[in-house]
Amino acid sequence: MKDSFSKTVYFGIIIIALLGLINSPTALIVGFIYTTLFNTPFKAYNHKAIHYLLKISVVGLGFGMFIKETLETGKAGLNLTIYSIILTLSLGLLLSRLLKLDLKLGHLITSGTAICGGSAIAAISPVIKAKSKTISIALGIVFLLNSIALFVFPAVGHFLNLSQEQFGLWCAIAIHDTSSVVGATLGYGEEALRIATTVKLSRTLWIIPLSIFSMFLFKTKDEKIKIPYFIILFIVAIIINSYHILPDPTTHFIVSMSKRLLIITLFLVGSTISIKDLKHTGMKPIVLAITLWLFISIFSLGYILN
Repeated sequence: MKDSFSKTVYFGIIIIALLGLINSPTALIVGFIYTTLFNTPFKAYNHKAIHYLLKISVVGLGFGMFIKETLETGKAGLNLTIYSIILTLSLGLLLSRLLKLDLKLGHLITSGTAICGGSAIAAISPVIKAKSKTISIALGIVFLLNSIALFVFPAVGHFLNLSQEQFGLWCAIAIHDTSSVVGATLGYGEEALRIATTVKLSRTLWIIPLSIFSMFLFKTKDEKIKIPYFIILFIVAIIINSYHILPDPTTHFIVSMSKRLLIITLFLVGSTISIKDLKHTGMKPIVLAITLWLFISIFSLGYILN
């Protein structure tokens, strides 16, 4: 009986999100409250659902962008992307050793912070042959910090009177996962959303050189590198929109539904956060993750403002 009720509530929340009746932060909180009160149904499939829904949503957002603006935005964020990735990876390697943390766990947390959260962790973990428990801890910590970012970043952005461009760029660099980057910028403005999505996806391509570096670092040269092919579909969507191949009402509908799918994704992310699981990780991985996150947030904000 309880199981049937929990599934009814679960699908009810998804329908409410699909109708656009809740925003990003609310979806995340509702997901966390839900998993606290009930046993999450389909828990084994949640991470896969997040993975695919995020990609579909991001490709859909491409139908609201234009080639010229996208290229200019990507170029504007290139220097900051390079500096932040190199500095974060260097600091992560150093802190992992100073904290005497499991090097594979430290590398996954560092990779997730430096590039794109869960996507980077998922791509790097098979390359370094990380154990499932190590992967789960890294994902749990990154998802937790993503959740905090969803509330903190818009508040700081408004407090500092950041422009749409500044806020979008800051979120793309300093928030781990694309889902939370989009979630944080959805309510800030369309330009912030466009800039954040473009810069974040160009940043995702750094998974490839990071995978190669990880192979040499952990001496696992026979493993396959995961290439984020969905970015090609994102570019195709931008081209379709730029040349008006589809009518405007159609592209507007696709963009609108993509935003709603992202809200569902954030609900699912919230339902995967478990305080109980995080307690078992110990303090060292959390100290590493928070230190790296504070570093990349403060460094990127200082760079953008100056």
